[in-house]
Amino acid sequence: MRFMKYKNIIFDFGNVLVKFGEQQVIGRFCSTPEDSALIKRAIFYNWDELDRGTIDYEEYMAHAATLVPERLRPNIRQLAREWCLHLTPLEKTWDLVRELKKKGFSLYILSNASTFFADHVSHYEITREFDGMVYSAPIRMMKPEPDIYKYLFQTFRLNPEECFFLDDKEENIKGGTDLGMDGIVFTENISEIRKILEL
Repeated sequence: MRFMKYKNIIFDFGNVLVKFGEQQVIGRFCSTPEDSALIKRAIFYNWDELDRGTIDYEEYMAHAATLVPERLRPNIRQLAREWCLHLTPLEKTWDLVRELKKKGFSLYILSNASTFFADHVSHYEITREFDGMVYSAPIRMMKPEPDIYKYLFQTFRLNPEECFFLDDKEENIKGGTDLGMDGIVFTENISEIRKILEL
């Protein structure tokens, strides 16, 4: 039997499993570039604190609605309920996840995300392939700070040296490598990942 250096593959969510960005979040909720700019400014005024879990989601979105003209407030309210249900799957990553699962790897998600997103992420069927998930807001820890990686390792009893991390941000990869976990910045180059993992 071939020795596997890595037993656990850790995935970020946004821009690894699904497309995530300002346009993915707001695009379907506004019809003109002008409205898009207004909604973007309102929605993202303090998004990092949503991911950190220090701001209540409902209060955040209610405040965001006050930052746009009255005619756009229904758009904000709809966006607040629905944005996380319309992110585009990165199908090649989903295929990789399924292949890794079949080959016996343990799979985990480690993502900076709001409690609202964490509560609705099961909408994406690919999450059923994962052995565990850690989202930042519910535990009030955030990548690339060390505590969230340690929380992942301790919660699921993982040896960092047996883990490989895929994230779209260099600083988040470094946060993991500083604690002994290998990783690579995800660029949708699946063949490179397959080579590293010897698939």
